Amino acid sequence: MTSILGVNAFHADSSAVLVLDGQVVAAVEEERFRRIKHWAGFPSEAIAWCLADAGLRLEQVDHIAINSQPKAHSWRKIAYTLAQHPSPRFLWDRWKNKRERTGIFQRLTKVFPGQDFKAELHFVEHHRAHLASAFFASPFDKAAVVSVDGFGDFASSACGVGEGSSLKLDSHVFFPHSLGAFYTAITQFLGFPHYGDEYKVMGLAPYGKPAFLPQMRQIVRLLPSGGFELNLRFFTHATQRLPHQWSHGTPVVGTHYSDFLIDLLGPARSEDV
Repeated sequence: MTSILGVNAFHADSSAVLVLDGQVVAAVEEERFRRIKHWAGFPSEAIAWCLADAGLRLEQVDHIAINSQPKAHSWRKIAYTLAQHPSPRFLWDRWKNKRERTGIFQRLTKVFPGQDFKAELHFVEHHRAHLASAFFASPFDKAAVVSVDGFGDFASSACGVGEGSSLKLDSHVFFPHSLGAFYTAITQFLGFPHYGDEYKVMGLAPYGKPAFLPQMRQIVRLLPSGGFELNLRFFTHATQRLPHQWSHGTPVVGTHYSDFLIDLLGPARSEDV
């Protein structure tokens, strides 16, 4: 029997999943145990529950997969840093998050003391993990695959083709351009303050009318290639050190929109209104 423990750590909605011989046998989010919505950090309780549900000890796990590959797209990270000269605190935050993710093995040793586990550790590029969770669980032998996110491993989107047991990715959209960042900025502008409130805006959208479509086209530009880019003057995430918390509880993200968005759309709505 081959056992694989999948871990989503140090991000909102931290979770764990256990796969035995290619079948998902247990999966749960950490928030179910912590009682904190969208809990971010290391999913120790979720991991323990998945193992207990399958009657396994951590030392019996063959493989541990993490939904992030810190070395992915390294040359793009270097090029961006050299071109944009972000602040030292901005770079420190990125390095700290990378260190947490690469320290998964040490964290497991601390959470599960006395277990001499020797699982092989796999770092899976963020969007490839998204696409795999959708395609490999689908009934299709071949399909187009698309991942659209905030950011993960310096990319916000990826697309390609899934066929059989493989994924071929044809293109990515890289930091700082992101439809997820756009959605977060507009959600905050509308007065919804918490991480995860984007789903409320998504639910309300069908009841609205496209009265601000010309403005939206100024914020997000469609490219002839079929991709997109943000007009970065309306955003803060590309250059500023935004407050955030991904390590130990309620996820927190700083204000993503700039004063130029207020100039374009009018006063932001207060969360108290």
